[in-house]
Amino acid sequence: MQTDGIHHVTAVSGDPKENVHFYRDILGLRLVKRTVNFDDISTYHLYYGDETGSPGTAMTFFPFGEGRPGRPGRGQAVATAFVVPEGSLDYWADRLAEHDVSSEEPTERFGSGVLPFEDGDGQPLELVEGETDIEPWEDGPVPAERAVRGFHGVTLQSAAPESTGRVLELLGFEREAEEGERVRYRAAGDRANVVDLLERESPRGRPGVGTVHHVAFRAEGEEQQLNWREELSNAGQNVTPQKDRQYFRSVYFREPGGVLFEIATDGPGFTRDESVAELGSSLKLPPWLEDDRDRLEAHLPALEPEAEEVSN
Repeated sequence: MQTDGIHHVTAVSGDPKENVHFYRDILGLRLVKRTVNFDDISTYHLYYGDETGSPGTAMTFFPFGEGRPGRPGRGQAVATAFVVPEGSLDYWADRLAEHDVSSEEPTERFGSGVLPFEDGDGQPLELVEGETDIEPWEDGPVPAERAVRGFHGVTLQSAAPESTGRVLELLGFEREAEEGERVRYRAAGDRANVVDLLERESPRGRPGVGTVHHVAFRAEGEEQQLNWREELSNAGQNVTPQKDRQYFRSVYFREPGGVLFEIATDGPGFTRDESVAELGSSLKLPPWLEDDRDRLEAHLPALEPEAEEVSN
């Protein structure tokens, strides 16, 4: 078995309205689903991606409002990277500066241009020039020829890089190259297929606002997912039972280096309860929470200004 790469990345953020403004209006991703955190229904779970939130494009958030600030570090994913077309970094450097977004000077890594920056909560992000099979969201605020095309990959600051590397290899990643303190692993898929391991001493990460909660890898369906669960359990990983996340099925485990991993099925996808045209336009709840809709809608903060247009 081989995973095709990353399914989604889930992070913790602060103000949900600011989260929508940043990822939709500045970064140009589509808000494809607004629901609640099934483990803490007082909090949103917001999903962003391409037009339909395809596997390999979905960046998701638990916006806890005034939650405790986190600190990216050992035992966490410490950067999430998105693909943009070749020659786009100057455009993006200017766009980020226009919106007062903190960024660094563009650099080169493994032969590709990279622009590091942070969102409003201080979460480390990157834009990497490259190719993918993903088309951008055409109705977004960023011109299609410059727009984000899903994930490039993630950077992990493992507390046990060799052990984490063995787990990645079990999932079907191959060790591809080394550059400085980075070791690159790549899956066979055409998108979101890169994981970099940092071999660096650093303080242990502190979970909280501005940090990644978990990284999810793709399984074609439930049968493959359950096969992964058995394979990982046999390899000594403590894997959870399958959980129904409505738009995919999930199992979780914390790999030896401390990073929380998930195996998520590609389907059924975000159009199971909304048409493509209506994705992300209203609060969607699983059947077991529908009786609580009025209470939840009264409690959850507004995500306005939803129709506000941001100039290119």
